[in-house]
Amino acid sequence: MRTKHTFRLPPQLAARLAEYALRKRVSQAMVVEAALESFLSPDSAEQLEAAMSRRLDRLSRQADRIEQQSLIANEALGLFVRFWLANTLALPEAALASQQAKGKERYENFLAALGRRLSKGQSLSQDVAAAAPDLEE
Repeated sequence: MRTKHTFRLPPQLAARLAEYALRKRVSQAMVVEAALESFLSPDSAEQLEAAMSRRLDRLSRQADRIEQQSLIANEALGLFVRFWLANTLALPEAALASQQAKGKERYENFLAALGRRLSKGQSLSQDVAAAAPDLEE
């Protein structure tokens, strides 16, 4: 047997309740009953804590992956710059214009290759993980 209760809700909350019940195709009474059951449940705090803990764990793992990928990218860039600076000679004035044109062409080729690689879903992190599996966590 059910007990009848009458209470008033603010118009905005009543509209949200009606919209939610309509969207879920359940009665408003069922939505209110489920909400009260959840709110008054003695273990609702523990459930909330467990859900938050799972979310924080997932965010922590994502942050660890981002950090690892950032370290790989930074190290790769640093190695490239070091190699480039050590092996690039200063150009005479006469060859500067032709080398700038060649540099622009090579940069455009680089961007095209990068676009192809990214569209295939390949990444430097995957290459590093395949070459050095002991770096994976």
